[in-house]
Amino acid sequence: MRLLVVEDEPDLLRVLVATLEEEGYAVDAAADGDEGLFKAQSWDYDAIVLDVMLPRRDGWQVLTKLRESRPTPVLMLTARDATADRVRGLDSGADDYLVKPFELTELHARIRALIRRSAGQPRPVITIADAAIDTVSRSVSRSGEAIALTAMEYALVELLALHRGELVTRTMIYDHLFNEDDESLSNLVDVHVSNVRKKLGKNFIITRRGQGYIIDG
Repeated sequence: MRLLVVEDEPDLLRVLVATLEEEGYAVDAAADGDEGLFKAQSWDYDAIVLDVMLPRRDGWQVLTKLRESRPTPVLMLTARDATADRVRGLDSGADDYLVKPFELTELHARIRALIRRSAGQPRPVITIADAAIDTVSRSVSRSGEAIALTAMEYALVELLALHRGELVTRTMIYDHLFNEDDESLSNLVDVHVSNVRKKLGKNFIITRRGQGYIIDG
């Protein structure tokens, strides 16, 4: 899953990017509203973490402009704890709201919930045939037995599982699993699909030749 973090405090931005990457996300960053809006409109993120107080264009303005063209889930961060500010954020199109200071574990949980709800999967565990994908522990089991996946293999399985029954193109996989700094992407999808099939069965991921991949269990 790919996230965008828009935050102008350098230390907090570094912490957020680092911890979210440790959670297995591909993360892009922006330090002001103009850069944040440009990236939010240019790529199809799974969720955006958006600070309210930003230089050049504040979070309210970014959100309002973004909602003209994109439904990307947005979690707003702010130091303001007034009810009026929370209401304004939600009424402007934000999907969730977190007041600074906050615990990183809560931020992670809220992001997971946003991504699941956006994909129409409200439950934390997605069951496909005899496989269970736990989006909280980021683990996969089959018939109750844990399956060892790399972080990228898990991310691929989660992406396909969240869109089960839908065709996921190679472009979508690149856009959702790799950040803007990844350059060598030539055959990585093929490698990860092959490795997942070895661990979960050759029919777990179905190839639609020339189109993409699908999980339809």
